[in-house]
Amino acid sequence: MPQMEPLLWLNLFIMFLISFSVYFIMNYYMKSPSKISGGVPKFSSPSKTWTW
Repeated sequence: MPQMEPLLWLNLFIMFLISFSVYFIMNYYMKSPSKISGGVPKFSSPSKTWTW
């Protein structure tokens, strides 16, 4: 089997890096971040009297 010449390996590696980075950049910007409400969450628990 003939080996690939080094320049072709370099082109393949560069293409892989470009496609990998484009994939992750697209995934990062696909979903806009949701707003975080600035406040303490209010937990309302009904008061119950337990009888044992």
